[in-house]
Amino acid sequence: MNLKWTFLLAVLTLLAACGRKQQHTFTNELLLPMTPIKDQGKSELCWAYAMLATIETEHLLRGDSVNLSPVYIGRLMHLNPSPNTEHPQRAMGQTLLNMIGQHGIVPYDVLPDDATDDLPTPRWVFMLGARYTPQEFAHSVCAPDEYLSLTCFPDSPYNKKIVVPVPDNWEQNRLLNLPIDTLKQHVNRALRHRHPVCWESRGHAMCIVGMAKSEEGRPYYIMKNSWGPRGPHKGLVYMSERKMWKDMIALYLTRDAFSIER
Repeated sequence: MNLKWTFLLAVLTLLAACGRKQQHTFTNELLLPMTPIKDQGKSELCWAYAMLATIETEHLLRGDSVNLSPVYIGRLMHLNPSPNTEHPQRAMGQTLLNMIGQHGIVPYDVLPDDATDDLPTPRWVFMLGARYTPQEFAHSVCAPDEYLSLTCFPDSPYNKKIVVPVPDNWEQNRLLNLPIDTLKQHVNRALRHRHPVCWESRGHAMCIVGMAKSEEGRPYYIMKNSWGPRGPHKGLVYMSERKMWKDMIALYLTRDAFSIER
């Protein structure tokens, strides 16, 4: 997405400010398993990469290896672009859930990041000797209503679903509006009980796969990014707790993860 470079510049500025010590600053408190880092290239599909990464890690933690194709989603978006003519690929995590529910998904090795236009979109998914439609395969990796969509807009009623007023929500999806402290509790409990969380801001989306502390003891979230295995952390981004919550627009996690009490 175009804002990718703005976000990257901000990350590089932070790295420069921290100097060479950046590579040795953090101590991981937890780091969830994940599929290999993908690369969205020049696309604006970070929301699809982040949400699929969340689904993948959730399955890895269940002992089930699943690696899914964001390129398949990109092709669907080409056929049904967003009404934002300037950014026809922009959307939100809920859009990904809606799309795979309706149109399915295919494995990453069938349509990888470097798939060219002459590689056809598969009509079938072959897995463990069985044949599935993309819709059937999608339902096996993400059940309908398995994920909750959450937000925090203090000007709107809490504990009710609201339409998040951002351009990327062109589908007018409704997200559960919760107080920020409540959201923090749910996210931190989910992570500590080994559930990933999809995070979205106005400019980018990533999957939260861990928690860390700086050498000063400040809390950070570990994000799986979608710009390839680059940088000092090979594709992971360490984001301060303050920035993560300040920039947050939407969060997505399973109902099981949300229901954890302690």
